[in-house]
Amino acid sequence: MAKSKLEYLWLDGYKPTSNLRGKTKIVNDFSGRLEDCPMWAFDGSSTRQAEGGSSDCLLKPVALYPDPVRRNGWIVMNEVLNPDGSPHESNGRATIDDNDDDFWFGFEQEYFLWDTDTNLPLGFPKDQTPQGQFYCSVGGANAFGREIMDRHLDICIDAGINIEGTNAEVAAGQWEFQCFAKGAAKAGDEIWVARYFLERLAEEYAIKIDYHPKPLGATDWNGSGMHANFSNTTLRTCGSKETYEKICESFRPVVKEHIEVYGAYNDQRLTGDHETQSIHEFSYGVSDRGASIRIPIMTVEQGYKGWLEDRRPASNGDPYKIAARIIKTVKTADI
Repeated sequence: MAKSKLEYLWLDGYKPTSNLRGKTKIVNDFSGRLEDCPMWAFDGSSTRQAEGGSSDCLLKPVALYPDPVRRNGWIVMNEVLNPDGSPHESNGRATIDDNDDDFWFGFEQEYFLWDTDTNLPLGFPKDQTPQGQFYCSVGGANAFGREIMDRHLDICIDAGINIEGTNAEVAAGQWEFQCFAKGAAKAGDEIWVARYFLERLAEEYAIKIDYHPKPLGATDWNGSGMHANFSNTTLRTCGSKETYEKICESFRPVVKEHIEVYGAYNDQRLTGDHETQSIHEFSYGVSDRGASIRIPIMTVEQGYKGWLEDRRPASNGDPYKIAARIIKTVKTADI
């Protein structure tokens, strides 16, 4: 009788930023199919999702990935449900209105590899070398933590996550990976499971993965974002500059609503400097990395058939909630 380890992952109820949680279920003769992952439960009173007197929350499996590191292991991503089967208030995935997977998302996840001994990013220059030389860098004087990044990349590929690239970012010890999926919920699943693999890898190196959007405070160093590239059938096929501008304009009246779900402490990052637009402003433009929404030059060159990039989401944002808000806004566009 073969035994498999199913690691059930979910998001807790901590505010302003949810954390990943996980526990292992041992299953005999597992088929490797999502539909054969049983519902499970956990103590919500320990995750700020229930009271002690009625503490059970349900775990509903929604995505399954092989675990390349753990022998006979699988990763099961879950939605959190109330005991009556309704979505828990912390369940951002359930708020996504994309039943036909018409919306495609590519998230660019930036993060810092954080040295817990120095309380600074790996390789942070003691002489305050200005940023610039670290972006897409090569060499021991510029790139710090490449082994961790490369191992994470291999794990994600082996798990079947559609990771499309990775690179060193502008600051020392800062990296990025990109995931793409056809379907907003799946795109969120990919980011959360990729984050899980990264967090687990960090345990081996006794470092921290820092997703704070501005971990170096009010310094002349870039923060970390999670740019959201998105499209639907209209954006992919319309061939109309006017349509693109109408969709961009649909974001203008709901800046506050977007910022509310784009990640905590994002005001420290969205200052108007370091390739950001001010949190108090809204703008869009072709190839403009200082805009709220960038219209990629490739979209323009393809005759306005492509995608848009919302540059405001923070690195610590919940991709489920970000995608849900973007979809809601795009659907209001007068086109």
